[in-house]
Amino acid sequence: MKTIRNITTISILSLAMMLVPPSLFAENAPREVGGIVLGSRIDTYPDIIQSNFMKEVVVTDRHGFRKGVISYGVCKYDGEILKIRLKYEDKSKSFYKTLLKKYRKKYGAPDSWKGDSFGMLRVWKWYFIDKDKNRVSLNLQYNAKDPDETMGSVVKLSYPDRIEEERICFMQMCDEAFEQTDEKRREELKKSDWSHLIPR
Repeated sequence: MKTIRNITTISILSLAMMLVPPSLFAENAPREVGGIVLGSRIDTYPDIIQSNFMKEVVVTDRHGFRKGVISYGVCKYDGEILKIRLKYEDKSKSFYKTLLKKYRKKYGAPDSWKGDSFGMLRVWKWYFIDKDKNRVSLNLQYNAKDPDETMGSVVKLSYPDRIEEERICFMQMCDEAFEQTDEKRREELKKSDWSHLIPR
């Protein structure tokens, strides 16, 4: 009886293996596309600029915020924080309403508003000029159900002009790095065939 059960189990497993698409087997798993290999170290590609025009760090459990992303410059404003995005710990709509009242009391009526017609996503925006003549953008966002956005309330504080200056500086830095790349290497990188275009 035990032998029959073992044979039955083996037969079921064999049948299951036959039904599994070949694409799921390890030897067929793609690891490379465009000449870049998953699992390889980034420093093996010296011709790749290793950063975006702003770097980001994550903060958690900080003064009533459950999580946040701090963005800072790498070029013109190297190391300077240019954007702060923090998610409030309290996700409730009542907390959002209290926040909005306090924001309005401190900063006045918002300069603009955007959202959807169902009231699921609401974004209030204020714009300022600080004491150093920097333009400052402040957003208070509330998301009730939009799966593409963070649930609850989020505050965003940024220097939009400096972010744009940082982006321009970074693009110039990329252009300079590209110009410094060996011309022969640049020509090699431009070449393409199906081995580059299809993951392998």
